[in-house]
Order: sequence, then structure tokens, then C-alpha cells
Amino acid sequence: MNRRTFLKTSAALATTLAAGPAAFAAGNVQGRVVVIGGGFGGATAAKYLKKWAPGLDVTLVERNSNFVSCPISNLVLAGVKDIEDITLAYDGLEKYDIRLVHDEAVAIDPDKREVRLANGDPLPWDRLIVAPGIDFLYDRIPGLDSPEAQSRVLHAWKAGPQTVELRKQLEALPDGDTFAISIPAPPYRCPPGPYERISLIANYFKQHKPRSKVIVLDANPEITSKKGLFLDAWDSLYKDIIEYRPNNQVVDFELAENRAILEFESVKADLFNVIPPQRSGLIATPLVTADDRWCGVEYLGFESLAIPGIHVIGDAIVASPGMPKSGFMANNHVKVAADAIIARLAGAEPNTAPIIANTCYSFVSDTQAVHVAGVYTFDAEKSTLLPVEGAGGLSPERNRLEADYALAWARNIWADVLT
Repeated sequence: MNRRTFLKTSAALATTLAAGPAAFAAGNVQGRVVVIGGGFGGATAAKYLKKWAPGLDVTLVERNSNFVSCPISNLVLAGVKDIEDITLAYDGLEKYDIRLVHDEAVAIDPDKREVRLANGDPLPWDRLIVAPGIDFLYDRIPGLDSPEAQSRVLHAWKAGPQTVELRKQLEALPDGDTFAISIPAPPYRCPPGPYERISLIANYFKQHKPRSKVIVLDANPEITSKKGLFLDAWDSLYKDIIEYRPNNQVVDFELAENRAILEFESVKADLFNVIPPQRSGLIATPLVTADDRWCGVEYLGFESLAIPGIHVIGDAIVASPGMPKSGFMANNHVKVAADAIIARLAGAEPNTAPIIANTCYSFVSDTQAVHVAGVYTFDAEKSTLLPVEGAGGLSPERNRLEADYALAWARNIWADVLT
């Protein structure tokens, strides 16, 4: 499938998803739906539930006052964008009559069908959507398992204050000093994200600190996404800046020495960015079914395999084959889930043939980007979503036009989530 055909298919798919469940468009469906988490998944869920079934009582629980986008945040680290460029308000959801609660969801009571907030208030629900994103397994890097260590060795894998702080650390780094980044074994949020970060920090060093180096400690045997495109960019643009070390998993950290401990050796650097192993957000713990980390779901409505009536979407789920943990995927998950929830509340069966798509752009310099795309459809025999053979694919090469597409994609998905 060439790029033009893929874009046409994606546009048609987006139109189909946006149209919603026509059988329930009159708004005669009633019920209370609570959504935990206002990221790419949760905010989209609240919007489309009210858009498709205005009679629903929808409450969105989000602890942060603003939406901060992880996609494009690596450009902030490189000094190409400011944090304000990726920070958006939730005000656009007001027109859908969504109740927005800025508080922390601290417990789920499936027997009472309630969510308890940090302030003690209960929120009753007929259906619950949990979109908790990810949390970190710092116990797997014991030297970082303390507030002091985590305040000094940043992950910046949740866009926000740590993004700003890591940018400040990079600016303060003297020319000639070494920056090291560690990448965990999958599954983790945004497979190509670390490699984009490496590219953009190398780009920053090339322009402003030409004697500095980037050491990559990758727990994986090779680059996990867009391998050829990243390697070509690194070889062409940053050959003397990036030192890539596969099969280098960080198992501990010596804070006093600023030293990462690997299985057979240690690595010292002037500045570390450690991306720890990940799991589903802690609020989803009762819904975890796999590896003590991830939430199993059925893929016709993303309903939990652990507790009926609760739907889990986004990075927190056990992903189907070939499906990445990405913001675009979460945005697609919830449209399938919202359709299924409305159908269930109406006493009907959900769509038995959902189709979703993913496109992920990565900047390899301040002016050039690449992408990977995929389309997924439900396989009834295997009861999962599987990639559509021949759909999607990779960029043939990096270029400036891809960078323009990437920024346009970001603006469009932010609008779809929040307005």
C-alpha cells in the first residue's frame, strides 16, 4: 500500500470511527460511565461517549489540570519546542456536558460499582473505563528506588515537569560531557520513542555541544522499531556522537558515582536518563492478569478479563500481536470500547468486526522525520486484533515533508482528543 492509498484508507477509517454507533445516535441510551485518566485514551473516551450517546452521564477523572502530550515532547528536550507547545487545556470538552473531576482515583470497588477519589468521594458507575497509562518498576533498578534518586536521575517518560527538568540538565551539561540513556526491554510505552530521543539529543549536541557524546544502553538485542531508518540517520548525521550498545540492560544504579550497573560491567556518564521497566498504572492493579504488569482484555470492547463491566484501554493492556503502546492506539481503542459500552447499555451486541489503525512519527533531526503505520482487524478465530497484511508500512526515507506530517498529525489528534 503506497502512502496516498494508506492516507485515503486512514481517512475513511477515521470517518467510520467518528460516525459512531448509528443505531444509538438518537441519544436514548442511559447510564453512568466513569472514565479514569484524561490522556489520549481517557479524554477521547469521555468525548465520544457523549458525542455518540448524549443521554449518558459521563464523568472524567484526571488529576492534572492540563493535558501534556508525550508525542512531540522529545522536541522539547532538543530545544525545538517549548513545553507550552505541547500543553493543552481540557476546556474543549465542556461543550459535551462531561463532568470533569480534577482529583486522584485511589480505589475501584467492583462490588459497589464505585470509584473512590482521594478526597473520599465515591463515584458510582454502570460501566467504568480505566485509562491509567503506565507506572514504573523501580524495584528492578534498586539504586533508583527512592524519591531522592528519582529526582536526580530522570525518566521524562511522562511528559510534564520531568521533560522541562531534563531539558535544563541537557542545557547545563558542559560541552564534552557524556549523556547516557537506558532503554528497557519491551513491552514499554512508545517503542520508537527512545530512539527518537537519542536522535534529537544528538542533533542538539551536534549544533550546540559538538564534543559531547550520547551512550545508548539498550536492553534489547537491536533497535525495536524503525531500525533501518534510525541506523541510517545515526550513521549519516551523528556517526561520531552516538555510541549504541545493544544487550546492555541496567540492573542497578550507583547514585553517588552516577554509574549504571549492567550484568557484567558498569557505565559512568555525566548525565543519565534512565527509562525504567514499566507496568500498567497502579489504579489498574486489580485488573492485572499478565506478568503482574498488564491488564488482559477482550478486543471487541476492551472489557477486562478480570472484572466484568470494566474496560481497560491504552498502554495498560496486554497488547495484541504487533500492536504498539502508543497514543494513537489508545485513541483508537476507546472508540471501539465506547461503541461496545453504548451497545451493552442498550441491550445490544457490540460490533464484531472492529478495525483500528496506528501511525507513529519519529523525528530523527530537528527538520526530518520518519513514520511507521499499521491497520488491525479483529480475528474471530483467534479472538484478537491482528495486523492487516499489506497495510501500513515504513517511510522509504527520512525527509522534511515527514516532519511536516508529524506536526500536522499531532495537531489533528490533539483536536480529536480535546475539542
